[in-house]
Order: sequence, then C-alpha cells, then structure tokens
Amino acid sequence: MIGMDAAQQRKLVGLIGLGVRGRGAIIGVQQVREAARRGKLHLAIAAPDASSNSLEKVLPLLHARGITVVAGPSAVELGSAAGREATAVIGIVDKGLAKGIRALSLGPMPDTRRDGEELG
Repeated sequence: MIGMDAAQQRKLVGLIGLGVRGRGAIIGVQQVREAARRGKLHLAIAAPDASSNSLEKVLPLLHARGITVVAGPSAVELGSAAGREATAVIGIVDKGLAKGIRALSLGPMPDTRRDGEELG
C-alpha cells in the first residue's frame, strides 16, 4: 500500500467526497470486490485501522488484479468523506479521479530537464 502524509490525506478526503458525489467512487468491501471482478476498478483506498477480516476479504483480490491500493485515513475519516459512519475501503471507478489520487499519493513528478533546458 502507498502511504501519505497529513496534508495529502486532507486532499485525499476532499477528492473522495467529490468522487462519491459524482459517482466516481464506490463504498465498502462488497462493492469494491464486485467492481474489481468486473474490471471496473482503477484504484482503491483502504483504511489502515479497518478490521483485518474486512481487509483480508478485499486486499488479496486487489493485489491479484494489479489494482493500486492507497493507505488512506482512518475508517471513520474515510467513512465521513463518503457520508457514512465508517468504511474499510473505497474504490475509485472514475479513471480521471484515480489518476488524480495516484498523482497525489506518489507526489510531484521529478523535473528531469537538464540545467537551462526549456519545456517544449
């Protein structure tokens, strides 16, 4: 799982909220498993404090399918972002949203230009 610092997690919570409202994110272990099986899932966010039983139901499938899993905030914070009390995992089904979260979790891309070299 890819981890984040506190500022990144705040941004992540905002993106999750947008994704849930825009139907680009799905909530809960069962829905995430179903989306992964159907090939609709682009990324998953797991609460590190979720029950091991919940995580054992979903993480092996996600890893087997090669789906990136980001370590998100607590289950309560993750649930709050999704309008729930708590949730173990949120799946991202919107490709653009997944790309944004992936970029956030990996940080800015390094500048590979040589000194004095211009863009374009």
